[in-house]
Amino acid sequence: MRNDSPWNAILADGGPGALAIGRNVDRVLDAVRTHLDMDVAFISEFGGRYRTFRHVVGSAEPMPIRPGDTSPLDEGYCLRVVEGRIPQLIPDTGAVPALAAIPETAQVPIGSHISVPIRLRDGRVYGTFCCFSMRPQPSLGDRDLHMMRAFADLLAYQIDGNLEAVREHQEKVERVTSVLEMGQPSIVYQPIYHLAEERIVGIECLSRFDINPPRPPDLWFNEAREIGLGVRLELNAILTALDGLRHVPGDFYVSVNVSPQTIISGEIAGYLDELPPHRLVLEITEHAYVEDYAVLREQLAPMRRQGVRIAIDDAGAGYASMRHVLATSPDIIKLDMTLTRSIDSDSPRRALAAALIAFARETHSGIVAEGVETAAELAALRALGVPDAQGYFLSRPLSLAALIALLHPPGKRVH
Repeated sequence: MRNDSPWNAILADGGPGALAIGRNVDRVLDAVRTHLDMDVAFISEFGGRYRTFRHVVGSAEPMPIRPGDTSPLDEGYCLRVVEGRIPQLIPDTGAVPALAAIPETAQVPIGSHISVPIRLRDGRVYGTFCCFSMRPQPSLGDRDLHMMRAFADLLAYQIDGNLEAVREHQEKVERVTSVLEMGQPSIVYQPIYHLAEERIVGIECLSRFDINPPRPPDLWFNEAREIGLGVRLELNAILTALDGLRHVPGDFYVSVNVSPQTIISGEIAGYLDELPPHRLVLEITEHAYVEDYAVLREQLAPMRRQGVRIAIDDAGAGYASMRHVLATSPDIIKLDMTLTRSIDSDSPRRALAAALIAFARETHSGIVAEGVETAAELAALRALGVPDAQGYFLSRPLSLAALIALLHPPGKRVH
């Protein structure tokens, strides 16, 4: 006696059918297998001369096949069903003489079999959706075959989505790998000015990607993190930035952007020996949520003992940056450009910036205002007591050659 419709079994676990299928293909197979009173249900994928059993469920003991098993296509039913050489619905294999010559009939053995092709959106046959029993099932009929076809369409929808996700992942890997192989990113350098003395006290190293598709640096770094190459790309940027400044004389500090995840990885320490520690500032970016700040502080401690300073980027822009401030006791707090933008005419921005500046004084942290673009913004920041600032109004990011020319104009003696 068969159970109720397998649609009910699939939907019973909550949510629309297609979404439930997306969560658990095995559950779909098992519901169909149980409804048809079969021993085994599986999805096979065709590849060259072989098929791979991607999903397998069943009640047979022992199971004749398992997920990941492979077998030659010419030894089984799947390819013959797709090519129309044997029927999709076989209630009794003993009634079809042609099956006796197929190795699989004897190996399993198979008493009844129902199989339908899984066709993807592009028309390609992915493989088959099959159920079989060790005994004949005379009650199998066209209604069961139509049901199998309907489920095969739903499974094709799921498989199409999975294949698309795999393709997208591969494309991301290829893009980021090509960036790494080309020695990207390149680096530009933005001066940080001490406002009272109107002199350069620091340089922030900023990444640029000279590669297609053209897009902002944060999108490249986000994509690299998605595929597990974020740390490597950040370390590439840090090494390039510091190597460029190695022979540039001066007492300015050098700030490099680094995510908490790269610090926690422990790999950054070996990339910071291009400059004396007291000239280095690690500018911790917001990025992903940090679950355990104790680990972050533990990785920072030996570098800080050597003289490396810590800055928190984008303060005031989001919750994560403020958590970084409270958890790491930074040497420098950088006011995000969303606060400095129009600060001269926007009283809420001015109030929040004033609160952060007061907090910095109380905690003995330095303050740098980012994104200064107008004289009015600069005047407002001076009035609030901001000591240092950077932005297009003061200087755009510069190439290494342009930075050297700014630091050491022709005719100026370098000591």
